[in-house]
Amino acid sequence: MSKTDATTQRRTVSWVVALSAIALVFDGYDLVVYGTVLPTLLADPGQLGTITPSQAGALGSYALVGVLVGALAAGGLGDRIGRRRIMLINLAWFSIGMGLTALTQSVTAFGLGRFVTGIGVGALVATVGAMVAEFAPPGRRNRLNAIVYSGVPAGGVLAALLALVLTDTIGWRGLFWIGALPIVLVLPLAVVKLPESPKWLASRGRIDQGEPARVGFPALATRTLAWPTLLLGLMSFAGLLLTYGLNTWLPKIMADNGYGKGYSLTFLLVLNLGAIVGGMAASLWADRAGAKRVVATTFVLAAGTLALLPLSLPLGVLLLAVAVAGVGTIGTQVLIYGLVSNYYPTRARAAGVAWCAGFGRLGGIVGPVIGGVLVGAGLGGTTAFYVFAAIAAAAATVTLLVPGSRHADDEAPVVASAAGSPHPA
Repeated sequence: MSKTDATTQRRTVSWVVALSAIALVFDGYDLVVYGTVLPTLLADPGQLGTITPSQAGALGSYALVGVLVGALAAGGLGDRIGRRRIMLINLAWFSIGMGLTALTQSVTAFGLGRFVTGIGVGALVATVGAMVAEFAPPGRRNRLNAIVYSGVPAGGVLAALLALVLTDTIGWRGLFWIGALPIVLVLPLAVVKLPESPKWLASRGRIDQGEPARVGFPALATRTLAWPTLLLGLMSFAGLLLTYGLNTWLPKIMADNGYGKGYSLTFLLVLNLGAIVGGMAASLWADRAGAKRVVATTFVLAAGTLALLPLSLPLGVLLLAVAVAGVGTIGTQVLIYGLVSNYYPTRARAAGVAWCAGFGRLGGIVGPVIGGVLVGAGLGGTTAFYVFAAIAAAAATVTLLVPGSRHADDEAPVVASAAGSPHPA
């Protein structure tokens, strides 16, 4: 690789990482903003109508059904039409969905708005992992992936902070309008600065020339990929169950345990801050020790800290436990995306990430529902935390069963030439 090519590649990687991270900030914002407005919607039927705890859990899941649809659609198209088109379309789609949700006047319309928004979220989450994996230099893949997917908890922090500061001023609808900003703040920049993946272009060239290979979802059914794909999907299912379950119900559970509104939102803030800081540290370890080992360890960490949360701990210790739980749940899901996106060959990478993001979101659907059922039954946070801890422990076992990848480094790095066509580095 020439000096000019190296400089171009570094600049391109920086833009890909920055734009992907910003896109996922709004994914995280969408994830947490519902949890921040949930107490208001439950307490005030004048907003959308009467909502029971079970209905609230279902509403939290509608967006995740949309995410499943969006992720699978992006996986089916991303390996065929490219990563860039998928990202641009769904930055606009997500923003429009958030704006529509802000305008809703009924529970049904609100749920539909959440579903539409989720389609855009799912497509973005499923696509950025493939983009980063195909641009990141070897030896830096986990940390760059962690930077990008840390946009999710960063968006959660943003949602919690804005809810603390602005709810009384702009109301819950204003918080959703903020989520519609990517269409004016991010999309124009992405149109100019976001490139197509040279590895994807190169892989399409090989396929067009007759190289015998299954592309996209059919590749996941091959003998070498079917078993690990199942295990990786189960890991993502558990990680997103924990992520969405805690982000949806932690404020409500802590409020029921005697903490005021300010404290309950502070717990949400600490959970996501812990995920960002701890997830970044864990990604550096993953680049040295391997992502699988680190993911198993952080799942165990989640199991231990979640089991501690129902205890009568001093406030400082409780906040520390919540931060560590953020590392073991949201932070672990960040690492899972890194493991998955680097596990598959280019011809199946978008499909592999989409499968894990889509199937994983089924866990995200189950998480809020579990919380809603337990809270509605009067069992509260103690039982919910123990259930989540058991799921984290089981996920650690599943992680250890994943076989080593035979495909992570099977393609030579490529860079874009001045004319925009890919060539080996």
